[in-house]
Amino acid sequence: MKRPLHRRVRPRRLLGLARLLTRRERQLISMMLLALIVSVEFFENVMFVFSASHIMGGLGADPRSFALAQSAYAVGSLLMIVKQQWLAQNFGYRRYLTAALAIFTAGTLMAAGSSGLPEFLAARFVQGLGGGALFTSSRVLINIMFSPADRPRAARIYIIGIFTATALAPAIAAELMDHGVWQDVFYGVAPLSAIAALGAWRLLPDAEPRTRPRRPLLAPLLWFGLAVAALQAALTEARFDMFSHPARPILAAAVGMLLLIGFLHHQWRQDEPLLHLRVLRNPVYLTGLALYFMYYLISYFSSYLFPIYAEQALEMPLSTVGWLDTLAGLISFGAVLVYLRYGKLVKRKKPMMVAGLLVMALAAWQFSRMPPDVTPGALIPSLATKGLFAALFVIPVAGLTYRGLDDKAFAHGYQSKNLMRQVATSLASALGAILLQNRQFSVQASLIDSTGNQPAVTLDWLHHAQAALVAHGMDAGVAARTAMAQLAGMVDRQAVLIASEDLYRLTIVVAVMGAAIVLTQRRLA
Repeated sequence: MKRPLHRRVRPRRLLGLARLLTRRERQLISMMLLALIVSVEFFENVMFVFSASHIMGGLGADPRSFALAQSAYAVGSLLMIVKQQWLAQNFGYRRYLTAALAIFTAGTLMAAGSSGLPEFLAARFVQGLGGGALFTSSRVLINIMFSPADRPRAARIYIIGIFTATALAPAIAAELMDHGVWQDVFYGVAPLSAIAALGAWRLLPDAEPRTRPRRPLLAPLLWFGLAVAALQAALTEARFDMFSHPARPILAAAVGMLLLIGFLHHQWRQDEPLLHLRVLRNPVYLTGLALYFMYYLISYFSSYLFPIYAEQALEMPLSTVGWLDTLAGLISFGAVLVYLRYGKLVKRKKPMMVAGLLVMALAAWQFSRMPPDVTPGALIPSLATKGLFAALFVIPVAGLTYRGLDDKAFAHGYQSKNLMRQVATSLASALGAILLQNRQFSVQASLIDSTGNQPAVTLDWLHHAQAALVAHGMDAGVAARTAMAQLAGMVDRQAVLIASEDLYRLTIVVAVMGAAIVLTQRRLA
């Protein structure tokens, strides 16, 4: 009779100090290491999305390029997630995750050293290859390294690590850019990933031994890569080609879907597939997967929108915006701690999940009604409301989704869930960038047309602005150009404000529809 999996694999190497610690203390170090490994990717992803407009501006790129950067990361990450189990089984978790963290660090440094968009896209792809290994493997290792009695503690530390990194990332990104340059956002991640790589090499276990290595199965991997690349290309180009060249995005989407369906059908029929789909037919799991998708879509869409809304539309300092965003993250972190402590007392989770979506809708409604001269303090109640979303919605979903899966099926389930997560997060931030730019251009054109239709009012405003500048000692010619620049800036700011408010209204619709869907489903209760 085989012993339980968590007793078959153990860390091979311990630091000298760890030999002097008790078993419980060594366990705590291992749990914290897994939390650190997963936090590296969350920390970088949140910092990147928060800093998107500054990074793209530094590269001389536009929101379309941001969507491409997200697509490059997503393709690399999805390829690694699909290959996760094969790599872990044939090279061992210690070697596999150490190499993945090294690749992620290399991609991070490449991104920091990029001088143009092509280099940056290549760097994001390399980052994705490394980052795709971290979430699935670190979570699966909780079941491998710890007994059932120790897993709840490890899972709590793991969740705390994720929410700590997510909460602190905006403030750290803002401070790094405020006191340096956009490249510092990436340099700030590199030490964390290097520490995680060292810990992985010293403390993680190897995979259980195999009698013979499995074939690398490169053809299905390339098949899958082409499918996701085609779908990402269709999403990225849809905004720009749908009216001028509609066949391009439609053809790319059709090719991507056909390739993806073919890949999934191929995997379903294989005895040793890259994705073990047949063991995941549990209806509770599939329902949870759909709710996870909803959460990531709303969360990352909002994460992209808020810093642009607060900095460009409300004209708040970058550091202030970062700390406001972090405040929302800290409130979310506090709510998660409360849930971890008392959530087991709440027997029915569905009302809590519905409340989470309605809370997000309420926060979006509050943001959509803010006046342009609002103070940072006035945003805090709305941010506090937004911060409750994760604790009320995704933590209950996480607790219910995997309850019908055994240890082996759990590993496959978490792999598939993280494939979905990467698609959802890439889709959400890319949609945010494209929809915001689309709406901003439309509003800007209307505002310019409006000023052109009222030339007397516009000229009167320019005259008074120019006179005020001349009164402060500015040359008349320079004052005229400055007044025109001020008017253009006002139009741009108003366009961003109106576009952001419209996207917050879209968030309300999605969140309310999500609440209605949760109310009608009977799988997770």
